Amino acid sequence: MKISGIKRLCLIAACVHAAVAEPVVRTGLDVLRGADYKQLQGRKVIILTNPTGITPEFDLGVDVMASSGKVNLAGVMGPEHGFRGTAPAGGSEGTFTDEKTGLTVYDAYNANTSTLVGYIRDSGADTVLYDIQDVGARFYTYTWAMYDTMVAAALSNVSYVVLDRPNPITGLNAFGPVLEEKYASYVGRRPIAQAHGMTSAELARMFVGEGWIKDAAQGANLRLDVVPMEGWKREMAWEDTGLPWVMPSPSTYANPSNGPAIPGTGMFEGTNLSEGRGTTRPFELLGATFGNETWAMHMRSLEVPNTNYRFACFSPTTSKFESETACGVQTYVSIPDQAGYEAFDPVYLGVALLSTAKQLYHIPKNGTAFEWLANTSNRRQFNIDILAGSPLIREGIDAGLTPDAIRASWKDDLAEFKARRAKWLLY
Repeated sequence: MKISGIKRLCLIAACVHAAVAEPVVRTGLDVLRGADYKQLQGRKVIILTNPTGITPEFDLGVDVMASSGKVNLAGVMGPEHGFRGTAPAGGSEGTFTDEKTGLTVYDAYNANTSTLVGYIRDSGADTVLYDIQDVGARFYTYTWAMYDTMVAAALSNVSYVVLDRPNPITGLNAFGPVLEEKYASYVGRRPIAQAHGMTSAELARMFVGEGWIKDAAQGANLRLDVVPMEGWKREMAWEDTGLPWVMPSPSTYANPSNGPAIPGTGMFEGTNLSEGRGTTRPFELLGATFGNETWAMHMRSLEVPNTNYRFACFSPTTSKFESETACGVQTYVSIPDQAGYEAFDPVYLGVALLSTAKQLYHIPKNGTAFEWLANTSNRRQFNIDILAGSPLIREGIDAGLTPDAIRASWKDDLAEFKARRAKWLLY
C-alpha cells in the first residue's frame, strides 16, 4: 500500500508522540524530581548508580541532578560494569573523574567495607543515594552493592536513600531456594529467595528491618529513607509500566519480555556450558561444543508451562567457547496474564534445563562433558552452589531427582521467606 507524504508524516508524528507519552509508572527518581529534590535539600550526596538510572526522557539521573544545580553531588560510585556501563562481566571502570559532570567516580564493584567507607569519607558526603534497575534475581550483584554500601553508610554515620524502580519480572511471587548463609558471597549476602519478587526499596527495608545491616555494621544503626514509585502494581510486567528499558548490564537481556527466565538460566554460569555471554541473546542461548538438538526435544517433553525451545547453534565473541561453535537450546518464555506470572517458576525452569543437560551430556564426547565448575577461591565449593545459595540443586541433579522433587526440597524455607518478605512490601 502506498503511503502519501502527509500520512507518512502523521505516522512519524504518532510514533514520536507514543515514544514520549507519559509512563504509567513514576520511578523513585521521577518522584524525587517532581518534588524538586526536596528530600535531598541540605544534603551532600554520593550516588551509586549506572546507565539504568534514567528518566523517562532517557537522560541519566546523575546528569540531570548535576545540571539542575539543586542537588549537592559529592561523587558517584560505580557497580559491576561501571558507572557508564562500559566494563564486561566481573569488571569495573576503576576510579576516575567523569568528564561530563566533573565528579569523582569511585570503583565500588566488590569493594570491601573499609574501601567503601573510605569513598564516603573522601567525598565528604552525608547521604548515599541508590538508583539502579534490578533484574529480580538474588545473584545479580547490584543488590549486594546496595547492601554493602548500606553497611558502609551505617559505619560512616551517614544516611541512605533508595530511589525505587520496578521488579521487571513482577513482584507477585517468590521462587527458588533461600540462601544458606555459609554460602554467602557477592552474589548473595543474606537469606532471600533466588527469585525474590521484591523491589530494591523493599529489599533495603528488609535488610534494615531484619537487623542484617546493624549486624554487619558492628551494631551501628542506619538511617534509611526510600522514595517509592507511583503507579506501580505488583502484577505489572515491564511492558505495562510505560518506562523505557535499558539493559541492566551488557550481558543481560535486551528485551525485557525475556527477563523472567534469568533467575533460572543464570545458573548456567556455574557450569562449563555457555550461558550465551558473547551473543545477542545471553541467558536465552545455552550450549556447548558437544551440544545437539536432543536437548530441545527433551525440554519440550517436560512441558514446562509458558516455555518453548528450539535447537540453536551460536559462536560467542567472548567468554566460554569464544569463537567456537556451541550448540544447544534457545529458551522462549511467553507469559500471557497475571495468573501466568504468579505461577511461572524461573528457578524450576533452570533446574529442568540443568537436569536435562546433565543427563544428556555427562558422557564425555570429544574429550568434554557437562561439568559443575569448581569455585576458584574455594575448591571445595561449586559455583552453582554459590549462585543458588545452597547445594540442593546440584546434589538433587547428581542424585537423579526429578525437577519437581528438587523444588520440593526448599518448600519450607521458601514459605518462611515469603512470610518474612510480606512485612517489607510497599505496594
